[in-house]
Amino acid sequence: MATQPKKNSTKTSSKKKSISSKTGTAKKRVRKNKKSKSQNIFIFLGLLLILLLSGLMYLLGQESTKQFPKKIQIDKHYSTEDLLNDLAQIKVKEPKPIVKIVTKVAKKNKVKAPLIERGKIKKPRIDKKNKKHKSQKQNTALAYRAKKPKLVIIIDDVHTKAQVRAIKNLKMKITPSIFPPYALAKESNLLAKQLKHYMIHLPMESGNKQFNKQYKTLKTSFGKAQIEARVKEIRHLFPYAKYVNNHTGSVFTSDYLSMKILYVALKSEGFTFIDSFTVATSKVKKIAHAFGDAYVRRDIFIDNTHTVSYIHKQLKDAVKKAKKNGYAIAIGHPHKVTMKALVSAKEILKDVELVYIDDIYRK
Repeated sequence: MATQPKKNSTKTSSKKKSISSKTGTAKKRVRKNKKSKSQNIFIFLGLLLILLLSGLMYLLGQESTKQFPKKIQIDKHYSTEDLLNDLAQIKVKEPKPIVKIVTKVAKKNKVKAPLIERGKIKKPRIDKKNKKHKSQKQNTALAYRAKKPKLVIIIDDVHTKAQVRAIKNLKMKITPSIFPPYALAKESNLLAKQLKHYMIHLPMESGNKQFNKQYKTLKTSFGKAQIEARVKEIRHLFPYAKYVNNHTGSVFTSDYLSMKILYVALKSEGFTFIDSFTVATSKVKKIAHAFGDAYVRRDIFIDNTHTVSYIHKQLKDAVKKAKKNGYAIAIGHPHKVTMKALVSAKEILKDVELVYIDDIYRK
């Protein structure tokens, strides 16, 4: 009888063990289920967050595309009026002038800004002995006068393949001036690969706010660093270009300090500046002569009125100026009527040598 209770006790203990093991496994299962449920919740929330973010990015993308018009297929008779209308569609956020930013930081830290004095840019340092800017490179000089007067015809506002093709089809020595890339022609710099002789048509501040909407138009409110950065960007976009002229720019070219900073920056990057002379108060001549450079400016616009007879009249005036001065610079635009007038102007141009812009400078 003494052994009987022992058997019962072992049975009960084994039962307890089995029960406890069962409850333990059950608890483990519950824990695993909870973990898996929580993991599933996190995965679901993560996917939901990704979907929300992708939706938000899509909406932002849609909004940003509204800022610029779709790429426009422009033919060879694209006019200045069309350009203005297209520019009116573009919404541009004005970049904050570096002058104000540096001045603000300088005041906060109670130090003098290196190139700023009371919100204005200090003039570049001049070597008093040579009276020339330290970064000055080789001076640009005009070629010796030839027996036959030379005429350069520049076609501004070039930014499409069709326009380049139209100029090439003239079979004349015409110099295209290409817009840097902007909203309506994001790869205009690639047009230069098709050309040996060309220029860069650099947008600069004018009195017309609509023209000033063009991408990265140089403003008189820009600091030295902003102007220099833009010139370096232009050099990167057009690695083999030599000549630059201004698109509009009546305000910028009339501002001596801004124009001098730009002139020095262009010179240091190996560019020669041709003054489109959109305003009589341009300071480019004064700056060029201070550096000992030849000053070259536009003598005549040929297509302010869009008729063949008017353009022929302007070309005759350009020929007269070339005969008087040895050379002349005429500027036109890629209008259909301009192309037509040039094709039929061979008799008018017979007394001058039609040359590219390169050919009026000493090699």
